[in-house]
Amino acid sequence: MSATLQSGSVPRDLAAMRIDGDRLLSNLKALAKVGARPDGSCCRLALTDEDRDGRDLVVQWMKDAGLSVSIDPIGNVFGRRAGKNSALAPVMTGSHTDTVRTGGAYDGNLGVLGGLEVVAALNQANVQTERDLVVGIFTNEEGARFAPDMLGSLVYAGGLPLQDALQTKSIDGAVLGDELKRIGYAGTDALGLYRPHAFVELHIEQGPVLDIEGTVIGAVQNLQGISWQEVTIVGQSNHAGTTPMRMRHDAGYVAASIATFVRELTKSMGGDQVGTVGKIDLTPNLINVIAARAVVTVDLRNTDEDLLQEAEARFAEFLKGISASEGVEISTRRLARFEPVLFDQAVVEIIEQQAELLGLSCRRMTSGAGHDAQMLARICPSAMIFVPSIGGISHNPAEHTEPADLLAGCNVLLHTLIQLLNQED
Repeated sequence: MSATLQSGSVPRDLAAMRIDGDRLLSNLKALAKVGARPDGSCCRLALTDEDRDGRDLVVQWMKDAGLSVSIDPIGNVFGRRAGKNSALAPVMTGSHTDTVRTGGAYDGNLGVLGGLEVVAALNQANVQTERDLVVGIFTNEEGARFAPDMLGSLVYAGGLPLQDALQTKSIDGAVLGDELKRIGYAGTDALGLYRPHAFVELHIEQGPVLDIEGTVIGAVQNLQGISWQEVTIVGQSNHAGTTPMRMRHDAGYVAASIATFVRELTKSMGGDQVGTVGKIDLTPNLINVIAARAVVTVDLRNTDEDLLQEAEARFAEFLKGISASEGVEISTRRLARFEPVLFDQAVVEIIEQQAELLGLSCRRMTSGAGHDAQMLARICPSAMIFVPSIGGISHNPAEHTEPADLLAGCNVLLHTLIQLLNQED
């Protein structure tokens, strides 16, 4: 980040500004009702009818706040509040409103609705900032229906060609471009319409650190690298009772061995290395038949690129060995690969300063999850603000953050953005 991005010229009376907590909580509740399920979860998979309905609701709120709304060809939505000098690069905030199948009320939603509350606070105080403020909703952040995750922000940042993204097939066979048209979000505004001066994303932690420590604000300084692979194992289907163990080519056994290896790999590497086998599909998936085929997903993450590459290499060597020893064919398909991200330290410092001025406890931290901010970091100074997740639970109907912490995070976002919005080039 340029050394010119220092604290802006901010009128002293703005220090007393706060967001409207009742409205924030009410809007979070209203959005959570879109796609609500009987178990208390929320399901708005990307570009489904439920996702469209959630988008429609938030777009209407954007218009009600006086924002100028734009939609680009990958379906990213942007609401712009004009500043004094629209020739200056705008400051952007936002996140996503799509969810996993068993989502909660805050993941992604807080970042978007928190951005709208900043707009509302500025409007109410009749404050005109130097720069435009843009609130974004990025398409398919979760990656639960289309791979990779953070797809909309990745395309926006130039990391994935638009046409490749539009041709992506979902887990249910639908084509992304067709689904954008079907739900009415195949926009015509220019891709990369705004190249931000800075980007700040407010988000729940989705981990236990802040909650356990009793810290209110996380100033996120870096983000883990992510490696997603789909592994396909082809063995031989046979009778579960009559086939001797030594004569088996059991795809199910190899799938289980992969899960065990990934756990042992994380133990042996230690540090920040994590690994997950999140999905296993067996064919023919019958109790008395040796599996002929298995498809396994492997998620490896580390804050250090060299160590992430080491984990990938060790996993590849394991696959080579077990393929030979079990007489099965193994192929892999990369679903996503993102290097670790170091966020802009000057923006992180502003977040820390604003938390301190608001009397809130704050610590620097690493994000273990992927976020749209990591994609925006490719094109502008970026950072994130975390608030606690009770018990570290997310992607779950039990996902919860205390109202006081939600408001604290939004107020830190408000004053961080005020600083950035009043900076000169």
